[in-house]
Amino acid sequence: MFADTEYQSRTRRAQAMMADRGIDGLLLTTEPEVRYFTGYLTRFWESPARPWFLIVPATGDPVAVIPTIGAELMGRSWITDIRTWRSPDYDDDGVGLLAATIKELGIKTLATPMGLETHLRMPLDDYARLEATLGSKIVSDDGMIPALRMVKSDVEVAAIQTACDVANRAFARVPEIAKAGVPLSTVFRKFQMLCLDEGADFVPYLSGGAGQGGYDDVISPASDTPLADGDILMLDTGLIVDGYFCDFDRNFAVGVPSEAVANGHAKLIAAVDAAMAITKPGATAADLFHAMDAITTDGAGGSDTGRLGHGLGMQLTEWPSLIPADHTVLTEGMVLTLEPGIEVGGGKMLVHEENIVVTADGARFLSTPYGRDMVQL
Repeated sequence: MFADTEYQSRTRRAQAMMADRGIDGLLLTTEPEVRYFTGYLTRFWESPARPWFLIVPATGDPVAVIPTIGAELMGRSWITDIRTWRSPDYDDDGVGLLAATIKELGIKTLATPMGLETHLRMPLDDYARLEATLGSKIVSDDGMIPALRMVKSDVEVAAIQTACDVANRAFARVPEIAKAGVPLSTVFRKFQMLCLDEGADFVPYLSGGAGQGGYDDVISPASDTPLADGDILMLDTGLIVDGYFCDFDRNFAVGVPSEAVANGHAKLIAAVDAAMAITKPGATAADLFHAMDAITTDGAGGSDTGRLGHGLGMQLTEWPSLIPADHTVLTEGMVLTLEPGIEVGGGKMLVHEENIVVTADGARFLSTPYGRDMVQL
C-alpha cells in the first residue's frame, strides 16, 4: 500500500476526467479498480461468492460498499466511509445498500468501465436490479479507467521494477534446476519456488514450453516430458510484489542451440532493440509493432499470436496492445512489454519478452535485457 497521497491524487485526476465527461459517479466492481483508488490488497478476491463495490463521486472521497468481512482491512486504507452488509445474502447481496448510497450521494449519471479488457464483477441479475432501483441506465466510463491506469506514477514504476528484479534473480538461477533429464513439470514447480525464494509475494502466472529446436505452444500446462539435448526451454513469468506484476520470459538451450535457433533468437533481440530505439512520448503502440515486425517477418504483419506486447501493471496484461490497429499515443510513465515472436522452422517458434517504461526522452528497461547468445544448460 502506498502513501494516502497517491490514492488521493488518483481520485482527483479521475474526478477531473469525470467532470469533462459529464459523469457524477463512478461504480467500480473489480479488484484492480478498487485497489487503484484504495490500496485494498487481498487474495480474498479469489472467491467469487461476494461482490465488492466502490463509488467515486464527483467530489469528495470514494465510498466503499463491501461485505462486513472486509471492513477491518479496508479500514486500514485512506477510505473512511465504509458501508457494509453481511454477505453472502441470497435476498439482497449489497444491492439495496449500494443503491441507497448512490442516491444519498446525489449521483444522477453513474458510469462503470465497459470497454475492452474490462468486466463486471457482480451478478447480471443484481446489475439489472440496481438499474431498476435507481430508475436509470448505468453508462460507460468512456475509457476513463484505462486512460488513468495506463500512465504509472513513480511509485508504481518502482513497484514494477522491484518485481522485475525478483524475476531477474530467479531467471539467473534456472541452471540450478533445469538440465537434460529433468521433467518440464519439475522445472515449472522449482522455478516458482525460486521466484518465491527471491522475494515474490506470489506467482499467479507461469507459462512456457520446451521442444527440439523450439516449441510449438506457450500456454499449455507443463508436461512430465524430460528435457533433452537439443531442446529450447522457455519460461515466462508474471510474479507479483506489492500488488504489481512483472511479465517477461527467457529462453534457454539444452546443449548447443542449432544455427536456426541462434539466428532466430538474435533476431528477437534485434526486434526488441528496434522498438526501444523509437519508444518515446508521441510514438504509438502501432509504431512499436511495426518496428519489431519489420525484423521478425519482414513486415508481413505479425503472426497468429495477435500482438507483440502490451501494457503492464496491477494486471499481467493491460492496455494498450501492440498491434497495427492500436494507435494509443505513448506518454511518459507507461509501462509496456515488448514481446516479438519468430518461426524457426518445422512448425516451431521462439518468443522473447522484456519490460520497459516510457520516459521523457525515450525508454528504459525494467527487466535486465537478455543478450543475443542464449544461456546454455
